[in-house]
Amino acid sequence: MTNRQKSKPAPGRPPFPVDRIVSTALQIVNEEGAEALSMRSLADRLESGTATLYRHFSNRANLIAQVVDCIFGELKWKPEKLTGLNWEEMCRAFALNAFETLSRYPNAAPLLVENLPLGPNAMIIRESVISLFLSNEFSPHLAALSYASLSRYILGFAVQLKGSDQKKNKNDSNTFRKLNSANFPATVKVAEFLPVPIEKEFKFGLDLLIDGIRQIRDKEKSLKKR
Repeated sequence: MTNRQKSKPAPGRPPFPVDRIVSTALQIVNEEGAEALSMRSLADRLESGTATLYRHFSNRANLIAQVVDCIFGELKWKPEKLTGLNWEEMCRAFALNAFETLSRYPNAAPLLVENLPLGPNAMIIRESVISLFLSNEFSPHLAALSYASLSRYILGFAVQLKGSDQKKNKNDSNTFRKLNSANFPATVKVAEFLPVPIEKEFKFGLDLLIDGIRQIRDKEKSLKKR
């Protein structure tokens, strides 16, 4: 058999589009948890081989980084459209939108804890929020601290979303109501408001955080004028 007659090696499987791979990975995380995502489990879900995935991702960490950035891409944070709002209102709008987005992926929050978001979507959002602080007379140091604190506050609540259950909360409230008022008079007195729904607690704490940031900024400004 001549060289020309030799059969050509069979081509490999065609690569999947990256966005399909990432969305499937996010689906696994959302349905089974972050620990369930591996190159093998993803390949099985795609009915493909891991070699196909390694054409796009060098390892699991690289895959997770893109999954995290995919979530950031769903934020509807458009500061240029929030004309007429002060920085506190814009900051609140960002936090509420971020929390609402993460609430759709309660199992994905641990991925954000483990990995510093450095994808293009995350970088754009970080830049816009820090710019918001800087353009409102925050020092660079305070702008960085404010962004970090706000981000960790949002993420801290997002991590708790997986365990929040309205039906369970209602049962817990009944438990508080049945306590012995002689032993726990204060708790019984506020039992109808316990436990506080996580969404309401988030908004209340967010107001406290933003108000605290404002006070620190104002104090910093007054010290500079002396």
